[in-house]
Amino acid sequence: MSDDENDEESDDEPAVEIGEGESVAGAPLARVGSRLTWGIEQSKIIEREGDTEIRTPDGPQTLETILEDVDVPYFEHRREFESAVRGVIGDGPIPTE
Repeated sequence: MSDDENDEESDDEPAVEIGEGESVAGAPLARVGSRLTWGIEQSKIIEREGDTEIRTPDGPQTLETILEDVDVPYFEHRREFESAVRGVIGDGPIPTE
């Protein structure tokens, strides 16, 4: 079997199985970060995505509310933004609805 045939067979199966469990409220932080162009000021992030609810261990919170606790006025890179937000929201399991 050629490499092309192996690729075609693996494309037929989903990469991750989607369960039928309860949904999770809020958007993943990485999705919001991917919609922005870096470097960007915190005020521009709030203007564009401030009302977006982000998944947190304490339930969904608006990005604007989370950024109130971040003292960085300008994010040069996406990882800097995500690190600052995670510093506020923490790590842990995300509750389902």
